[in-house]
Amino acid sequence: MKEQILEILNSKKLVLNDYLIRIAMNKELSLNEFLLLVYFDNSYDNKFDVELISSILGVDSAIVMEAFNGLMIKGLVTLESSKDIEDRNTEVINLDGFYKLVIDLVTAKKDEEIKEDVFKVFESELGRTISPRELELINGWLSTGISEEIIIGALREAVYNGVTRFSYIDKIIYEWDKKGFKTMDDVKEYLTNRREEKSNDKVANKKASDVLDYDWIDS
Repeated sequence: MKEQILEILNSKKLVLNDYLIRIAMNKELSLNEFLLLVYFDNSYDNKFDVELISSILGVDSAIVMEAFNGLMIKGLVTLESSKDIEDRNTEVINLDGFYKLVIDLVTAKKDEEIKEDVFKVFESELGRTISPRELELINGWLSTGISEEIIIGALREAVYNGVTRFSYIDKIIYEWDKKGFKTMDDVKEYLTNRREEKSNDKVANKKASDVLDYDWIDS
């Protein structure tokens, strides 16, 4: 059996993705279950034809059914009724359970990459390695839903102001979160509006000063 699997994989007819291997390990798939899942993932025709699968994989049909039942029990595949182009009833494979696990793996990987990027930005901006305590603080911000964009923006705001204490960065993040900022565009819009308000106040104050300073007697 192992020799048959090795021969099929070496033929390069089936694509073996890293996420499939990770799921196989997490779900503790048997060799037969793993081989069948690889076949389903590579098949363009989702029709469940035991004899055809048995012929392609070079294993007994009873082994195919046993492996398929194992995949169903582990929530990776389901069998559904469908109609073919000639309106005949047929059974097809549904891989939604498997695909949901793939999405979870991809999302988790992306989150890891984001965290890694945030840590690298901190070390680059600060010019040093961050401490375990500082790493814990960054993870704490991320776990409460603060976006990496806001965290990095607060870091750069602190660096710009010449204050790189994490307590100061935390205060910036707290104030921005309290104001409902989700992105740096929100911060920039707020600062732009503040500048316009201050500019308008200066104009209004100057006009008021001009009125008070006007020489009503000589005029």
